[in-house]
Amino acid sequence: MRKKVYIINGPNLNLLGKRENDIYGNLSFEEYFEEMKRTFPQTDLFYFQSNVEGELVSKIQEVSSECDGIILNAAAYTHTSVAIADAISAIETPVVEVHISNVTSREEFRHTSLITPVCRGLILGFGLNSYSLALASLL
Repeated sequence: MRKKVYIINGPNLNLLGKRENDIYGNLSFEEYFEEMKRTFPQTDLFYFQSNVEGELVSKIQEVSSECDGIILNAAAYTHTSVAIADAISAIETPVVEVHISNVTSREEFRHTSLITPVCRGLILGFGLNSYSLALASLL
């Protein structure tokens, strides 16, 4: 049976391939997403990105009843958003938290995640491949 998985990205991830390439790489997320769809043809993949916290909360709530899993990179909201943590807590759909960089080796403020305790798992530090690892964990 085909699985349906949403990838939800938070603020500034629309700039992948354009910003801080030494940390985030040279590919845009759209390019990587097309690669993921080719690598996982048995999975229906959907992608949403927003720089707005409330839009991320709404999308988590909206898609939770229609998918088998959510891969979430809340980006900077990881460290600040009680609202996103509450949205994850309110749904039964498994959510895997991902980060492109190893946030624990970066600035101190990035070491605390408000969403990790309510996610099924956490994958970080493997570049864009963190998303493929998260998807494999959901399949």
